[in-house]
Amino acid sequence: MDCSLVRTLVHRYCAGEENWVDSRTIYVGHREPPPGTEAYIPQRYPDNRIVSAKYTFWNFIPKNLFEQFRRIANFYFLIIFLVQLIIDTPTSPVTSGLPLFFVITVTAIKQGYEDWLRHKADNAMNQCPVHFIQHGKLVRKQSRKLRVGDIVMVKENEIFPCDLIFLSSSRGDGTCHVTTASLDGESSHKTHYAVQDTKGFHTEEEIDGLHATVECEQPQPDLYKFVGRINVYNDLNDPVVRPLGSENLLLRGATLKNTEKIFGVAIYTGMETKMALNYQSKSQKRSAVEKSMNVFLIVYLCILISKALINTVLKYVWQSEPFRDEPWYNQKTEAERQRNLFLRAFTDFLAFMVLFNYIIPVSMYVTVEMQKFLGSYFITWDEDMFDEDTGEGPLVNTSDLNEELGQVEYVFTDKTGTLTENNMEFKECCIEGHVYVPHVVCNGQVLPDSSGIDMIDSSPGVSSREREELFFRALCLCHTVQVKDDDDVDGPRMSPGSGKSCVYISSSPDEVALVEGVQRLGFTYLRLKDSYMEILNRDSGIERFELLEILSFDSVRRRMSVIVKSATGEIYLFCKGADSSIFPRVIEGKVDQIRSRVERNAVEGLRTLCVAYKRLIPEEYEGICKLLQATKVALQDREKKLAEAYEQIEKDLILLGATAVEDRLQEKAADTIEALQKAGIKVWVLTGDKMETAAATCYACKLFRRSTQLLELTTKKIEEQSLHDVLFELSKTVLRCSGSLARDNFSGLSADMQDYGLIIDGAALSLIMKPREDGSSSNYRELFLDICRNCSAVLCCRMAPLQKAQIVKLIKLSKEHPITLAIGDGANDVSMILEAHVGIGVIGKEGRQAARNSDYAIPKFKHLKKMLLVHGHFYYIRISELVQYFFYKNVCFIFPQFLYQFFCGFSQQTLYDTAYLTLYNISFTSLPILLYSLMEQHVSIDTLKRDPSLYRDIAKNALLRWRVFIYWTFLGLFDALVFFFGAYFMFENTTVTNNGQIMTTSTHMIFGNWTFGMLVFTVMVFTVTLKLALDTHYWTWINHFVIWGSLLFYIVFSLLWGGIIWPFLNYQRMYYVFIQMLSSGPAWLAVVLLVTVGLLPDVLKKVLCRQLWPTATERVQAKNQCLSAEQSAIFVLSQTPGSLSF
Repeated sequence: MDCSLVRTLVHRYCAGEENWVDSRTIYVGHREPPPGTEAYIPQRYPDNRIVSAKYTFWNFIPKNLFEQFRRIANFYFLIIFLVQLIIDTPTSPVTSGLPLFFVITVTAIKQGYEDWLRHKADNAMNQCPVHFIQHGKLVRKQSRKLRVGDIVMVKENEIFPCDLIFLSSSRGDGTCHVTTASLDGESSHKTHYAVQDTKGFHTEEEIDGLHATVECEQPQPDLYKFVGRINVYNDLNDPVVRPLGSENLLLRGATLKNTEKIFGVAIYTGMETKMALNYQSKSQKRSAVEKSMNVFLIVYLCILISKALINTVLKYVWQSEPFRDEPWYNQKTEAERQRNLFLRAFTDFLAFMVLFNYIIPVSMYVTVEMQKFLGSYFITWDEDMFDEDTGEGPLVNTSDLNEELGQVEYVFTDKTGTLTENNMEFKECCIEGHVYVPHVVCNGQVLPDSSGIDMIDSSPGVSSREREELFFRALCLCHTVQVKDDDDVDGPRMSPGSGKSCVYISSSPDEVALVEGVQRLGFTYLRLKDSYMEILNRDSGIERFELLEILSFDSVRRRMSVIVKSATGEIYLFCKGADSSIFPRVIEGKVDQIRSRVERNAVEGLRTLCVAYKRLIPEEYEGICKLLQATKVALQDREKKLAEAYEQIEKDLILLGATAVEDRLQEKAADTIEALQKAGIKVWVLTGDKMETAAATCYACKLFRRSTQLLELTTKKIEEQSLHDVLFELSKTVLRCSGSLARDNFSGLSADMQDYGLIIDGAALSLIMKPREDGSSSNYRELFLDICRNCSAVLCCRMAPLQKAQIVKLIKLSKEHPITLAIGDGANDVSMILEAHVGIGVIGKEGRQAARNSDYAIPKFKHLKKMLLVHGHFYYIRISELVQYFFYKNVCFIFPQFLYQFFCGFSQQTLYDTAYLTLYNISFTSLPILLYSLMEQHVSIDTLKRDPSLYRDIAKNALLRWRVFIYWTFLGLFDALVFFFGAYFMFENTTVTNNGQIMTTSTHMIFGNWTFGMLVFTVMVFTVTLKLALDTHYWTWINHFVIWGSLLFYIVFSLLWGGIIWPFLNYQRMYYVFIQMLSSGPAWLAVVLLVTVGLLPDVLKKVLCRQLWPTATERVQAKNQCLSAEQSAIFVLSQTPGSLSF
């Protein structure tokens, strides 16, 4: 046996095929190729099971616990709980264990339920019946049993069970139509093509006799890319090699349409299908609020450690005096006396850590998660953001970034389909300098000219007539448009006199507009059948062209070409594309006249394309054919080789003319951009369009105003001067106005400063981002960023998709670290959507790739205004209060415990009972803040929409800055001092009664450790709850129910726990403590007085700040209160009888 074969077998079976090669070989139908070709080595691939579930029955508990304890807060409380179990601590392990168990259990139940739903969906999918060919017969089995290499039959309206190479179909031309709505949201029919050498196999026996191997790339998630080749073996001859591309690949999840049945061979199954690979989640984005929470948590952890250290040191200082360490009633054993001092100190340190650990709010994380999850429904339920035209509403793909919508500083938006409707209308075309406008309107009436041609310039001569018709034929042939099937018609779809028109379908609205436009000019594209394209000329004659090659469009080349053969045998290459990619390849034609018309149309905001052609002699075509065949069958670097081949083919062209298509601005796009600028948000437009077209759109949508001075950083300008000189010149210009003062980052609409708008193109950006010869590029980048900061708006044109992401990343990582938002509607916007802090997809006509990859999706650009200025504003206000309030109430909770140690000899005696320690964060104070964080509206929705400048009040994480955090912390410390020392001075003078009880001399109240703690706890619960009530501006019955209900629950629980309501609990230490405290009148007075004193500083601070330094929001609140008072007075006066006399 050959050693190399052994080596191959060992590698493939032991190492795994995917681990060591870039491609895979599939044997169609598991049939060995003819002898003498290559050794048949069966390869191991996964079965066809889809597993979207995260857990199994056996690993749910360990895996879920592992994931939850990776969170620092959960892990911290686990350590505290273990410490309580191991050493003698002042509090019961229940006090830490129960809240932790509650948090872990709630999260596990939520995640377990979600995973159970995923298991159900997986089982339903994996058990679907599938038909496949076995020994020439059709066999049915479950989808999960499908293997790579099986030949599968799929019928009309069925979903493809795995990724298939399309072998043959019931249609004679070897095509099929599919919809990919479940993959990318596109509902239009896409045409796929069977392999040329197998499309004639229509029966099970014929397909079963196929000898072929497929070589293709290993699985990768790009839905629109596939590289492979098929070797078809006919008898003993050399195999026929055919290239395979995305047009031959039928994806799992797509649906077969308008085709009776197809046969295909499985190449990717189960979790290797492109649909499954796209299940994988995107990189986790973290909001600024979450980062602030983690920083504050670290601060409080340091405070906790400091408290524990201080108490440990003071304990040993206090015990250093004789008899304090061993009082007569608590003598130590000999073993305790011999115990190591450092070990004792460390144990005490841990005990103090346990005692004070409640300053870290474990329940805050659960509350924040619930707030984000429940709060996200307010977006999906918003009827104002529902679009009736499309029947679409907003989508929330992640709720982790809700509050980030209120912190946006930069918006990066696509133009086509985002600012504009992406609803193209053919306006005119220019051929050889002559302009043609279809269906000319005169005095509101369409002229009856059947050709619909308006010669704005002088009529073309006889020699130009050929070029004119060639131009129209080029538009009819150079596209990928499909004609929608009409079951009642076989053959040509229409005649000019029939009054019917073809229904065209394409993934690009531009192509449909061009084909429909040229139809109005007399040339109609009919169909593509058996590789022949049929068009109807203006003389009602049908012309047939054989489609030889398609040189597909891509965003780098910005052009596409077709090679066709006419009935007379002439071979043409027709090319259409952006003017910047066509003009450099033209050697003949009226370039100057056409260029001037293109520039004029671009200034008017029209989308322009240029059309060129060249005739090919048979020998030249043969060379092209060989070149393309060689590159198409390449498995490595196929895209790069194809790009080089296209570059070589698309040259020495003859310019025919240009087209102009209008893309109307979306409704209220201008109002939205104006509102965003007033809110202090800088708006950048990133587009692949040419500069003049994009600039016209920017003026129309009010990104640029007539007073805006435009600055250009384009290739044309860099050719005249060096990049260094251009950048420094622009820098001087923008800084001259502001002088030495730095321009405000949010001064987009400054009245006393000149507004600047910057225009930069993709080539100039590449030069800026390119490392300099000395190895650094930072200087140019910093200079560019300085210029951008001082411009009110920036337009980036001629941008490739990756360059859009580069721009976003450049701003995102600048020294200010601003919060960025990217919004777009197409696949070319996905990279910048993923790069930005917040990505928003517009559910548009270019499919749903952007919406699928975004954090949020909206039907129209105008909905961005409410999403940021209203929802974002509310989300940020609510969660900021939630975070600060949690830290505040825990300082109020634990600092009295810290003070109490100074009065109990640092003995680690707890101030509160175990039940109150456990339930403080879980029950007594949790629901009011959760409802506040869901319902609060500090100003009305209409006010936020009417006054966008209110957004500036919360910019740059204003409510979670250190100044605000320190204020809340000191407010908590002050309240804790009031609670503790207020109760302490009340119990200062005590006497011992006859029965041994301690009674206060001033209030005659039975006094003890638990009574003192109960009074402190009662004052604290009422204060922190009423503090939240004072902060609430938007009252509903739910708020009233929860706030007053929480206080009532606390009282009822205390009566229950004290054995008043439930006598069975009378054995424990809190028996009758609460009722004994309430039986004293001075205790009631103390509660009222201490609550009032605790709330007073916050009330005074609010009153003074509103009077002396009011924010824009506070001014609006005061104005609204005055209006409400006036309206109430008017109403009262209107109800007063008119008989009153004065």
